[in-house]
Amino acid sequence: MDVKIEPSWKEVLKNEFNKPYFEQIALHIKTEKSQGKIIYPPGSLLFNAFNTTPFDKVKVVILGQDPYHGPGQAHGLCFSVQNGVAPPPSLVNIFKELQQDIGIEIPNHGNLTHWAQQGVFLLNASLSVRAGEPMSHSKIGWAQFTDHVIKTISDKKKNVVFLLWGKFAQEKKILIDERKHLILKAAHPSPLSAHAGFLGCKHFSKTNEYLVKNGIDPIDWSL
Repeated sequence: MDVKIEPSWKEVLKNEFNKPYFEQIALHIKTEKSQGKIIYPPGSLLFNAFNTTPFDKVKVVILGQDPYHGPGQAHGLCFSVQNGVAPPPSLVNIFKELQQDIGIEIPNHGNLTHWAQQGVFLLNASLSVRAGEPMSHSKIGWAQFTDHVIKTISDKKKNVVFLLWGKFAQEKKILIDERKHLILKAAHPSPLSAHAGFLGCKHFSKTNEYLVKNGIDPIDWSL
């Protein structure tokens, strides 16, 4: 796979792209496409999180599970949808918490690119999915790649805030050095669990407090 990825990421991840497991990911996606399967997001947006938030600029990491599997939704940033697509329920709850926590008006769209441009790295554990089949690419090798990405951020940076929402994201805690980063955990913002600790978690204000305390510009969470 010819990986078109932002240069600072290409440098810190260069050894991964030549490994057999990564070549298997590329082959798997290519094979499914040749069989007529629709894969989201489109190839040009597969590494959108990396291209929008250079490694050097990462301040906050939000971890999702896998891309949205409906037409036109996924664009390579976890929880985010493209303009013109109604925000899915989890994203609606993220906006509700944002409003309760720091008083930001709920936006009329679900595109989180403005966060990503400021250093909020919106990473899904799987970077691709088959149309209409959630988690369909969760076992093709992406986890090995994204685990390495999380560990690389932890190892090579300091004072990054990791927002781990839900059990799946929290299992990645073992990859992060808590002595030099802040980990904030809460329930997943899905309607099934948001009332069990996501709503009221105040992660957005806590993130900015930590960044400011460490001499880092806070995130403007408005969209």
